[in-house]
Amino acid sequence: MPLTDHLSELRKRIFISLGSVGILFLVCFNYSEQLFAILIFPLRAEVRVVFTSPFFQITEKPAASLVFLAPAEAFWMHLKVAFIASLVVSLPVIFAQFWKFIAPGLMPKEKKYFLPFLFSATLLFTVGAAFCFIIVLPFAMTFLLGYKTGHLTPMLSVGSYVDFCLKFILAFGAIFELPLIIIFLTRFGIVTPSTLARHRKYAVLVAFILAAALTPTPDAFNQILMAIPIIVLYEIGILFSRIMRPKEYHG
Repeated sequence: MPLTDHLSELRKRIFISLGSVGILFLVCFNYSEQLFAILIFPLRAEVRVVFTSPFFQITEKPAASLVFLAPAEAFWMHLKVAFIASLVVSLPVIFAQFWKFIAPGLMPKEKKYFLPFLFSATLLFTVGAAFCFIIVLPFAMTFLLGYKTGHLTPMLSVGSYVDFCLKFILAFGAIFELPLIIIFLTRFGIVTPSTLARHRKYAVLVAFILAAALTPTPDAFNQILMAIPIIVLYEIGILFSRIMRPKEYHG
């Protein structure tokens, strides 16, 4: 295809994706109060690691009060919550448009992976966001609000809290796509599983660099919470890429 046709096709896919997000935003904004009530779960939940199944205990605790410090802060909070919710719900459409954009350059046997790609990409993002929301955020909030704060009273701005949670949720959702990216790279022969395994030490370094860049706060605690899943997902990606690599690639 000529470059102008590629750009036209890209514009079409972007418009469809944005249209899906825009329509769902109107729906989600109508329920932004209910969505926000769900979003304060990490403030009310306390996660403890135990040595018996299911190894995590989630208990309810008194939640810190949220305040808004500017007249429009509460309104912008509802807009952000509705937008991120609409973006997450639109992911199947966005992933489908991405696939349709790259599909003309794929072989017929490669195009059959459309449904597995769509399902896997959506599932991995959802699992990553849920893992962050249910496990990581409550653990992080409990630690950060309780670490050497005996003489301090937390007063959280609703805007800062929402930004903190949404950035973490989106970052973890994106990070959980790592195994799928590795599988595609190995499936199309761009890299080999053995190459990925040999460069494991560099992957660990990159994991901590990415964690430092993606976490909304500069403290080492949150960076470690994000770096460890990246390393684990990298190993999972190598494992599955060995299973699913093409027969002609033996690396």
